[in-house]
Amino acid sequence: MRDVTSETPRGTTSRRESLWKRGEPDPGHYTATATEPTYQGDVRQFPDEMKERMLGAGVMVDDGDARSGTFIQVDQTPVHVSLAHEGAEMMAIRDALEKYDWLSEFWWHAVRPETDKFTSSVDKANANGYFMRALPGQKTLLPLQACLYLGTEGLAQNVHNIIIAEEDSELHIITGCTTGPHAESGLHLGVSEFYVRKGAKLTFTMIHSWEPGIAVRPRTGAIVEEGATFISNYAIMKPVRDIQTNPQVWCIGQGATARFNSIIAGFAESRIDVGSRVYLQAPDARCEIVSRAVVKGGEIIARGYIEGDAKDVKGHLECRGLILDDGGVIHAVPELRGNVPGIDLYHEAAVGKIAEEEVEYLMARGLTRDEAASTIIRGFLHVDIEGLPDALNAELQNAIETSEKDLM
Repeated sequence: MRDVTSETPRGTTSRRESLWKRGEPDPGHYTATATEPTYQGDVRQFPDEMKERMLGAGVMVDDGDARSGTFIQVDQTPVHVSLAHEGAEMMAIRDALEKYDWLSEFWWHAVRPETDKFTSSVDKANANGYFMRALPGQKTLLPLQACLYLGTEGLAQNVHNIIIAEEDSELHIITGCTTGPHAESGLHLGVSEFYVRKGAKLTFTMIHSWEPGIAVRPRTGAIVEEGATFISNYAIMKPVRDIQTNPQVWCIGQGATARFNSIIAGFAESRIDVGSRVYLQAPDARCEIVSRAVVKGGEIIARGYIEGDAKDVKGHLECRGLILDDGGVIHAVPELRGNVPGIDLYHEAAVGKIAEEEVEYLMARGLTRDEAASTIIRGFLHVDIEGLPDALNAELQNAIETSEKDLM
């Protein structure tokens, strides 16, 4: 396979970013091990409180007909795997590495273990996680789902996932990340590698529902081949200590497409640094990065980077932010880099407030001030995601709606 991760991503460093890095968590300051939980064959037998927390992150366990399969990992241990679709595979990543010799070709290829101290920690921990694969020409109409559940107080949870959509396949995934009732502090380290083969389509929707004391460091890389499409949807609508993630996608085949949609809510004391980087390396490659950020205290950095390295590529970057209260900060960082002629890249960025005239307009039609503001926020956070299955769209909208009281 082509080595696409050897180059160092280009970017700029500001004083704000330098200050941000000083507060980065140290994996060595967290507990590395946890009591190994018991495997549960019947997903419905998990404790009600655990199921409720998983549902808050978009993972449904009491309605198996709504998903094609379920994977659940508690702390460092997979505790449930079930699959109802013959055109897909799903198992713990360690089991997959033992089953398939060829999988080593994909192991640490889209993300490098030496990228930073967080990927190094996952590598040294020999982390478990999930392996998902759509077989050639097969389509999953209902999504596969996975829950990464941090249940032990003070734990550094290490996860390594590999997802492959084989040629001309279609795969939909929803991942929910959340914590148990006794995990008030902790560190989640999640490495995910995506491989979208020729003509395939992979839609990945991640919903984070953490606690205010949790630090989160996902590290993601994706390689998209000729005529393939990779769609990533991300929602964080609950308080968290801090998150830093910057997924990278290499569109290496002609006509490859990447789309990122992020919906972010920031609360007091939270620090959220979310970005996406796309490298358009083949003719006619396309990408779109869209983010919506609402802040009520705390700080959000919304990044986007598109690089055009081949003729006739197109890229669109859109960052919009809404500040609800004093003390909230939104920093939009859109970047474009063109290296060859014949490319078409553009961006939009805006940070503002709720317009008083819009509130008054809705109040004149019978809404209270809070109802008017809530309606405006809901409309602002709505992102029209082309081709998103109904089940995934419903989970995204549910994440937004359940957070409205906190935002108001």
